[in-house]
Amino acid sequence: MSEVLRERRGHIAILTINRPEARNAINGAVSRGFAAAFDELEVDDDCWVVIVTGSGDKAFSAGMDLKAFTAGEAGDIMGAKGGFAGIAQRQFAKPIIAAVNGSALAGGCEIMLSCDLVVAVEEAKFGIPEVKRGLIAGAGALIRLPKRIPPAIALELALTGEPIDARRALELGLINRVVPAERLMDESLALADTIAENAPLAVRVSKRLMKQAGEVPDAEGWALNDAAVPEVFGSADAMEGPIAFAEKRKPNWSGK
Repeated sequence: MSEVLRERRGHIAILTINRPEARNAINGAVSRGFAAAFDELEVDDDCWVVIVTGSGDKAFSAGMDLKAFTAGEAGDIMGAKGGFAGIAQRQFAKPIIAAVNGSALAGGCEIMLSCDLVVAVEEAKFGIPEVKRGLIAGAGALIRLPKRIPPAIALELALTGEPIDARRALELGLINRVVPAERLMDESLALADTIAENAPLAVRVSKRLMKQAGEVPDAEGWALNDAAVPEVFGSADAMEGPIAFAEKRKPNWSGK
């Protein structure tokens, strides 16, 4: 049985952590599988959006598989291309949606934070309980959380190790949507479809620019903006969009 499932729906790729018996904990096989999948999808011109989810209805991911870690898989788990789970330190140009089907704790929360948008079931919980075990969240949560939610709340999560539920996460702006479990994939695909209706180059540059500009002063942000504008406005898609609008038809995007 494969521990990483791949599915394709048009321009949308779905990657599933397939270890429900282990609450989708990350072992070496999952990290390697995700790393390989993201490497392929990065250069796949026909893939415009990626959805990441977990199998079953209990957990999106419980984080690192400690049994695998103590069995000698630490190098594969943490050292795969892209870092933990093949995603934590990856610079991926295309939008990634986390379809959170259950608890996203510890490394599972950090996988979620590595994604751009989040759709979660009502039962989902989010947290970084590492301090309860004498550890720290070492796969990005301590970097990303204070950029996604108010710093005082991020500190509370990090220092208490206590989780929050999906409604609280939505209120804080940590996630985008909360849906009934039976609607999770439909809503995630609908969001992905809405993104995939747009010009893929413009989407990628918009993601890149927003992430870069969020890390620098406004003056540097404007420099990044000024460099990005001709990249997009001189593209074939920038010509196709207005023509399709004038001809009252859907654009035929090339991604170039």
